[in-house]
Amino acid sequence: MSAGTVSRRLVVVPSAGRTLAVAAGDDVIAAWPHIAPHVPGASAELLHPGEHLAGRGVAVPDAPPDARRVINAHLHVLHLAAGTLCVHAVAMHRPGQGAVLLLGGHGAGKTLAGLALAARGWQWLAGDVTLLDVAADGGPFVRGGTTAILGRRGAVRRWFPDLSLPEVGPAIVDLRRRDMAAAGPGRIPVAAAVLVSLDTDPSAKGGALERVDRHTAATAWLHGSGHLLDRLLDAGEQPLRLLEDEHAQRQRIRYVHALTGSTGCYAVRGTPHDIAHQVEQLAEDRWTR
Repeated sequence: MSAGTVSRRLVVVPSAGRTLAVAAGDDVIAAWPHIAPHVPGASAELLHPGEHLAGRGVAVPDAPPDARRVINAHLHVLHLAAGTLCVHAVAMHRPGQGAVLLLGGHGAGKTLAGLALAARGWQWLAGDVTLLDVAADGGPFVRGGTTAILGRRGAVRRWFPDLSLPEVGPAIVDLRRRDMAAAGPGRIPVAAAVLVSLDTDPSAKGGALERVDRHTAATAWLHGSGHLLDRLLDAGEQPLRLLEDEHAQRQRIRYVHALTGSTGCYAVRGTPHDIAHQVEQLAEDRWTR
């Protein structure tokens, strides 16, 4: 990517104990506190490079949204090389117990189910992208994730009126600002993964959890673990997926198969509260064995 005529500085993005050198313009650097919650494992402060990092970093676009997308795609590759997948998933846990990952595409109801679990005393480990250590003894473990907790204003108002979310405002709201910050990073063991599907009819009776077949589970992990690469930039035609070479692709597929074999994957459809109830029953069953 061409650096253009914009003056750039070399900074270091910390992400759950790993670092990425980035050449960024002043607008991106100034906007970093707003970008960081959408970067898995990142802190609100950038680091200054030491002598060992002197030289060129990853040149990112001048627009903060595109800069975030490029940084996340490079972090995908960086973490993958260290045995960690960046998975499109909400990660929740109860203190002292393991984590449950909520999988699904945009609009599936992951955040709403997370809100329902939070109302039951669960804590957030990741609001949208979870860092999942796969190549580790006894794994997988949640290493951290994004701290932004994004929800659609209308849906949050409908299902969680007690949050008193104003009617007027942006369509997407970051609930992290409502004293619901994600828990700090740590190596939390994963008890299970659940594919959630929101039922918009509040009178419908939620279905029971069903274990999905191996192929369906593997496909869900594969799609979820490629989330940060499957992004379009607002400007330019850079295909982020090309950052993952053939060796990295094969490595990710191996990790997907490992997850499929080691982590139970279930599916459930219902309201956010139905889903939370089923997830909690599943967690109690797995943790009391």
